[in-house]
Amino acid sequence: MRKILILIPFLCLWLWGTPQSVQQDNSTFSKQLPDIFQKINSKQDPDLVELVNLHIRKNQQGGTMPGFRIEIFFSSELNARQKAQSIKNEFLAAYPDYNVYITYISPDFKVRIGNFRTKNEALKVVNEIKIQFPKAFVVPDLIELPKLY
Repeated sequence: MRKILILIPFLCLWLWGTPQSVQQDNSTFSKQLPDIFQKINSKQDPDLVELVNLHIRKNQQGGTMPGFRIEIFFSSELNARQKAQSIKNEFLAAYPDYNVYITYISPDFKVRIGNFRTKNEALKVVNEIKIQFPKAFVVPDLIELPKLY
């Protein structure tokens, strides 16, 4: 009786530690799996594969987060759209490394540049462009997330 009582916990631990076999074909999932899962030679739970694929698609879509941009122009004149476009072209000619956005928030057309996570990053750039764009100032805005791939 004593031997059986000692054997039962070891048997339970052994059964708990062995992997359960999944009766699904692994080849159907290998097309959907990213490279890291294809390197692992084991069967994956389809829900896990679906969750990883969802995570990958969300990362590829990008998104927005609170941050800062630099506003270099705003106007509500009749020809504000044309002026905004010319300011954008002028800025891109001088500083091609920054993203430039023209937005219309009634009644103003605005030209904003950059995707800065902190205000200090934006202030450094403002100091650089103040010579050519003296009315530039930092504004909080939703910025695009950088692509990680």
